[in-house]
Amino acid sequence: MKNIDTLMKKAAELKAEGLVEGQISEELNVSSETVTWLLTHAEKASTSPGPKDISVDWSMIGKSAFRLSHVSQAVSDILYETLDIHECGVDVVVGIALSGLPLASMVANDMAAELAVYTPSKQMLVQDTGKKVRGNLSANFSDVKEKECIIIDDVITTGRTIEETVEYLYDHGAEISAIGVLIDKKGIDEIAGVPVVSLLKVIRVN
Repeated sequence: MKNIDTLMKKAAELKAEGLVEGQISEELNVSSETVTWLLTHAEKASTSPGPKDISVDWSMIGKSAFRLSHVSQAVSDILYETLDIHECGVDVVVGIALSGLPLASMVANDMAAELAVYTPSKQMLVQDTGKKVRGNLSANFSDVKEKECIIIDDVITTGRTIEETVEYLYDHGAEISAIGVLIDKKGIDEIAGVPVVSLLKVIRVN
């Protein structure tokens, strides 16, 4: 993504394809607020400033299984180093759909752990019923009850998706050792009491 006009165009294209704002947020690695702004301003010229956000394009890694495997090894290595989890081990690596899944599957392989898949509420295609929408764990993968888990995602933007995932896993009897991501745009050390480990951390200085 070279500039804001490109982001606006891509957001509009994704919306035209039927994606909801949460899914567009996932595809562009920006916050939902930024997606709203992009879609609102895509159809008209505007000089108003956009939200303070950073778009992350890691497609050069994602398009190559070779590169992704090496990055996943780096994530696994930093998790081991930072948390010293060799002794207690990890039972399940929980990948957050959609973009966190390839990374999570390789981290699970590195750690000889089972794989679970969590689909967050922002990915859900539901009508506005007034009810709170919750994400869910796929029944086609591992369960998490009474298991030591690590959560893996690609990018932390606001942290809301991770918070939701942590809450869901705790509600379903999981123990959570850590959260591992490629890029932490929020620059935080923990979410809901769970330590965050990232390869890259974005820290605003103004």
